[in-house]
Amino acid sequence: MGNGTSIGKVRGLGSAHEGAHHWLIQRFTAIGNVVLMLWLMTTFILLPNLSYETVSAHLAKPVPATAMVLLIICVFWHARLGLQVLIEDYVHEAGNKFGALALLNLSTIGGGAFGIFCVARLALGGAA
Repeated sequence: MGNGTSIGKVRGLGSAHEGAHHWLIQRFTAIGNVVLMLWLMTTFILLPNLSYETVSAHLAKPVPATAMVLLIICVFWHARLGLQVLIEDYVHEAGNKFGALALLNLSTIGGGAFGIFCVARLALGGAA
C-alpha cells in the first residue's frame, strides 16, 4: 500500500514523481561524457607532444575550449546526480541529508566553476 497508486507505477512515477527524469538525465550526461572523453583522448593522441605549451595552445582555440567546457559541465553534472542518489538512499537523518546535499552542491558547482575558469583563462590568453 505504501508504494503509490497502480497508475503511478505504470507511468514510472515513484513517490517523488521525478525518478524517471532524474534517471534519464543521468543517462544523457553519461553519453555526453563518453562522447566528449573520446574527443579529448583523440585530441591528445593527435597532438605532436603533451607539453604544457602544446596543450595550452590547443585549448586556447575556440572549438577545443568550448568542448572542454562542455566536458567539465557534463562530468560535474553527472557526478552530482549520481552522488545525490547515493546520499538520498543511504543518509537517513534529515539534517545530515540536508548537510550532505548542500556540501555536494557547493563542491560540484565550485569544482565546475574552477574548471571553466581555468579553460577560459587559457582561451583568453591569461595563462602564465
